[in-house]
Amino acid sequence: MTVLSTDVLVVGGGLIGGPLTAALASAGLSVAVVDTELPSRTLDPSFDGRASAIALAPQRALASLGLWDAIRPHAAAIEQIRVADGPSPLFLHYDHRDLGTEPFGWIVENRAIRAAIGRRLSDLASVHLLAPARIARLDRDPGCVSATLDDGRTIRARVAIAADGRASPTRAGAGIGVIRWDYGQIAIVCTVAHDRPHRNIAQEHFLPAGPFAILPLPGNRSSVVWTEKARLAPAILRQDDDAFLTELSSRFGEFLGTIRVEGPRFGYPLSLQLAKAYTAPRLALAGDAAHGMHPVAGQGMNMGLRDVAALAEVLVDAHRLGLDIGDAAVLDRYARWRRFDNLLMLGLTDGLVRLFSNAVPPVQLARDIGLAAVNRMGPLKRFFMRHAMGTVGTLPRLLRGETL
Repeated sequence: MTVLSTDVLVVGGGLIGGPLTAALASAGLSVAVVDTELPSRTLDPSFDGRASAIALAPQRALASLGLWDAIRPHAAAIEQIRVADGPSPLFLHYDHRDLGTEPFGWIVENRAIRAAIGRRLSDLASVHLLAPARIARLDRDPGCVSATLDDGRTIRARVAIAADGRASPTRAGAGIGVIRWDYGQIAIVCTVAHDRPHRNIAQEHFLPAGPFAILPLPGNRSSVVWTEKARLAPAILRQDDDAFLTELSSRFGEFLGTIRVEGPRFGYPLSLQLAKAYTAPRLALAGDAAHGMHPVAGQGMNMGLRDVAALAEVLVDAHRLGLDIGDAAVLDRYARWRRFDNLLMLGLTDGLVRLFSNAVPPVQLARDIGLAAVNRMGPLKRFFMRHAMGTVGTLPRLLRGETL
């Protein structure tokens, strides 16, 4: 029987597990990564349609980890953000020039991020990539964790990290429950080409069924995240190309000229989810395994990368001090650091969805006035802009652009 001994076992080598592995390995820890798919080193032509918003602070972390240079050619900067409530003439407008020269962040197709991760992990000598593979059994003993793969191989490590998504078999196997509710909405996701340039402006329109976001991609292309009622979305997704484009155009508008759908469209049910604990003996949760939120603010991946920066710093600092990196006191520091921040963002996104996903006239009037008021209040508006950049709060070193 083959036994691999390593410092850290990361379950899931995707958008969160991959950067975490790069952070730990770059700082001198040995890391075993188990993933159900072999990470791609090139753009996957059969991509899932999704793109992610990467705020300024998480972008700095990706740069520090040697990932950003490969991602940047596929990223479009967010230089302005425009938020409108349906047809209301009142709106909220952010311009990055009000704070300096750096953009709020970037929009990148997830497949480009995955390709950069695949290349980076293959370059790190202390990374042991086991993929495609599944963990058949994970035992967490007082002194170590032991994982048995479905092919019989065994991995021993001092701590395991669950970065295996919302369904997270690792979290479930540890007996960690979740708080969850369904929004009764489906995100219809697709990419469109358009005649006019988007000028690096991210648009979000709040419609009665939910937010409709138009996010800039390189060239005259945009990623669309169209939130629709769950009872209506399946029929929309089944429409032929012409009917779907007509339905999409009625919401998209004509400000970017004629639009054309590129590639397939996808539907993703929307829900809020929070793990009841972020840690268990010799185990920590990160990214969607710990929390899942509505895409209304585009913060899902950013919050996961904030987990990465905090967890990597905690583990690396403990390692350098000669401490047991799987000790409960070490992992508790990570949980305390991240749980409150994630709770705030979950509360914010949930509140936005509930406030804007309705057409009650008095509520609509109040929120329109609120958008206009914030737009005219300089200090508050600049605070919200810095929050969108991810530069608010006590930041781990990676989010400040520093190395571990």
